[in-house]
Amino acid sequence: MMRFRVALVMLPLLLGACGGGSDPSASESPADAGGPAWVTVAPGRATASVTPRYSGSPRPGLPPVSYLPTSSACAVAWNEDVGKVFIPMVVTVGRGSLTVQWPNRFGNRYRVAAVPQELVSGAQPEPQWQTVTTGDECTAGTTIRGLKSGSPYVVWLDAPDTPRAVDGSRSLYSGRSQIVKPG
Repeated sequence: MMRFRVALVMLPLLLGACGGGSDPSASESPADAGGPAWVTVAPGRATASVTPRYSGSPRPGLPPVSYLPTSSACAVAWNEDVGKVFIPMVVTVGRGSLTVQWPNRFGNRYRVAAVPQELVSGAQPEPQWQTVTTGDECTAGTTIRGLKSGSPYVVWLDAPDTPRAVDGSRSLYSGRSQIVKPG
């Protein structure tokens, strides 16, 4: 009984594979098949494939984009701010000093301080902020001097004039380094 069912299921498939369709006649042309011929083929001759030809210029798919300058004046390749909480900084250790660099795209006025990380009993000392005014350069920076060699510090960066986006959201407005020790 099972073989009989399998044979009944397979019969239409087998009959369909045996032909049943009509062969196209030799007199039928592609134009007769319901539209213009795309490629004319001559028996016994090689036929070149169709090459599309375009004229005009394509419209841009996206609006124009402006990037930070990439001249030699921008020595540090700053990563994008997407998903970041702090302004990126590069801190270079010197003898009794720290040189700090950051991307200059958060306004034209910044404040920088090296905050000591040694334990202090009682009130913490106020950080000594340096104000840095910038121009059109792509990297801003300053050197903080008068630090104790070998003592741990965290460098803080404040950008009080950070611009706002069209939706009112504020760009990054502060930065913080890891613990660094001047030489």
